[in-house]
Amino acid sequence: MSQPFDFKAHLNEYSSVKKVIGIVSGKGGVGKSLVTSMLAVEMNRRGYKTAILDADITGPSIPKAFGINEKAISKDGKNIIPVKSKKGIEIISLNVLLDKGSDPVVWRGPIIAGTVKQFWSNVIWDNIDYMFVDMPPGTGDVPLTVFQSLPIDGIVVVTSPQELVSMIVEKAVRMAEIMNIPIRGLVENMSYFKCPDCNKEHKIFGDSNIEKIADKHGLKVLTKLPVDPEIAKLVDNGMIEEYKGEHFIKVANELE
Repeated sequence: MSQPFDFKAHLNEYSSVKKVIGIVSGKGGVGKSLVTSMLAVEMNRRGYKTAILDADITGPSIPKAFGINEKAISKDGKNIIPVKSKKGIEIISLNVLLDKGSDPVVWRGPIIAGTVKQFWSNVIWDNIDYMFVDMPPGTGDVPLTVFQSLPIDGIVVVTSPQELVSMIVEKAVRMAEIMNIPIRGLVENMSYFKCPDCNKEHKIFGDSNIEKIADKHGLKVLTKLPVDPEIAKLVDNGMIEEYKGEHFIKVANELE
């Protein structure tokens, strides 16, 4: 009788990674990369060595948020040294390997999935306490590869208030449940806009449905993020590490 195939990718012999947290969503455009970035920033502020593995190969936006323009290097032609943010967060993303960050990635699924495994096996991660994996949206090849290949300690699911998004997010939740990946909680982005003049909260994308999903699956709602022009400005200027909001404190507490 044949043995089941082992999909696990082997960690680089020179690396050390203690905890791996995946950031997932059912669809694109809900702020998954922002949540990934801010969780890495928050844990870094707490004194942990943090890293980001950007598995969103065809939409690698992490370097932009951190203002990273330099390229990752290889000293021996095999092992890759990740780039570091201004505050010392280690980052690997396809955009730090391409000659031009604006070049499109016209690859088929298996090649993309293989690249994600190489980010784990061929990159030297220096004694990392928390690695955050920015996953591509949906439940296709790459999320499946990450769940099967990397030692995921848990995931955070990102959503937004629209009913359609909530329905699709349930697919991501169910995928994690089927594969026995612990779900650490839900984050709702663009939950409301707080008017700077009247201080009133406006639900510009409609009423939240996140509690329904949380109750149905026995999950925690970790935080509801506002539409914040300051965050957008910092991301555009590559200064996400300068954000001073407290929205991610509760999420980080759940991960410690």
